[in-house]
Amino acid sequence: MLDINSLKFDENGLIPAIVTDAQSKKVLTLAYMNRESLEISMKEGKTCFWSRSRQELWRKGETSGNYQHIVSITADCDGDALEVSVIKDGPACHTGADSCFNDVIYGEREPDFCIDALMAKLKERKNLMPEGSYTTYLFRKGLDKILKKVGEECTEVIIAAKAEDKAETVYEIADLAYHTLVLMIESGIELEDIRNELGSRDIIEHKVKQEKMTK
Repeated sequence: MLDINSLKFDENGLIPAIVTDAQSKKVLTLAYMNRESLEISMKEGKTCFWSRSRQELWRKGETSGNYQHIVSITADCDGDALEVSVIKDGPACHTGADSCFNDVIYGEREPDFCIDALMAKLKERKNLMPEGSYTTYLFRKGLDKILKKVGEECTEVIIAAKAEDKAETVYEIADLAYHTLVLMIESGIELEDIRNELGSRDIIEHKVKQEKMTK
């Protein structure tokens, strides 16, 4: 564990902090910390920066509610820059965008995909129930219909995999993932519930227990 006293703050007492999404690994923003804001961040478990324009401490989310819960803080090899990995409560950018990095100045930007964003969009569908949406159709039909679709997609995955058709298997797994997310929302299950369950498992031991249970 690195001692913060070994970090190299610049002549203004600041160190750049690259904030990344712990789940999608996407770069969210670049901000600056001084020693005090870094200590506050570590103590409170939420990002606190130093605003160079206002010359004051800035707790992210204090006014917007878009808090960033810190998973880890890592220094680079020179000790003069930080990566702050977070789980965020809302958009990282003051514009309302997910990330502050959106304007391409060279090359082509890869299309964004984040399962958390997809989950949020599906929840929105359930709340608004827009006409003409397949997701709306599933939620209106209810649990039995959703379960039927999950079962059908499981079968399609098996058929495609048995045929050793990689492209078709990928397609069917994506269909299964989508319908599983719909099922999770219908059942009140969050992505974090699944992450916590997977994170708590010893995979080898869990498999042994499953095998014992079937004997």
